[in-house]
Amino acid sequence: MTRAFVVDIEGTTSPTNAVHGALFDYFRERIRPWVQRYGSESGRALLDDARRYAGRPEATDSDTAEMLREWLAADVKCAPLKDLQGLICGEGFRSGELHGEFFPDVAPALRRWRATGARIYVYSSGSKHNQRDWFAHARDGRLDDVIDGYFDLMSAGSKRTADAYQRITEAIGITPAETLFLTDSPAELDAAAEAGWGVLGVARPGEPQQPRPPHEWISAFDEVEAHAPAVLVRGDGPR
Repeated sequence: MTRAFVVDIEGTTSPTNAVHGALFDYFRERIRPWVQRYGSESGRALLDDARRYAGRPEATDSDTAEMLREWLAADVKCAPLKDLQGLICGEGFRSGELHGEFFPDVAPALRRWRATGARIYVYSSGSKHNQRDWFAHARDGRLDDVIDGYFDLMSAGSKRTADAYQRITEAIGITPAETLFLTDSPAELDAAAEAGWGVLGVARPGEPQQPRPPHEWISAFDEVEAHAPAVLVRGDGPR
């Protein structure tokens, strides 16, 4: 039985172009002036993390800004970049310039699963800060109230390694057999399945990822119940 749903964001709950469009553009336009003023002490520490990750501890502010822009263009999945993106884009969410964008089937499905007593988690390469903002500032109404927790590269590790899913299992206290992962990435499905999780690929029309065996694939969250084990209704209800 499925007691926990873990969802990816890009290409799964949300259009890829919404993430690579407004969100990335906002960060790209602001990274250079933000680096120049550092933003805060925590921001300075994150910039130092980025320099260490690149093996360039002596990089100038200008060099660091350009390095971050190059990582963004290449969609590099590293914690320093994602943490900085979360910090800077957080300003946009709070000001109303940015909103979380979701496929229309997502909110009803999340609330339907939550109503059964199942728990819902997010696992994305974006920082937990950015994930919370994405759900809290959803364009059609906040969705963070149905999310039990967030996992990112720092808290769980690479989404393409089974170890990451084992860490999440330990954190949420629900067995792999009772956990269902939804993502558009075949490599992530492979890693989660290796850790013993139930998996469903999400191949939405117009999105870049294509279905790949041996996993089952759906095109919308409305199809989940037809493929996943029955959701266990907990007597204590949602937490």
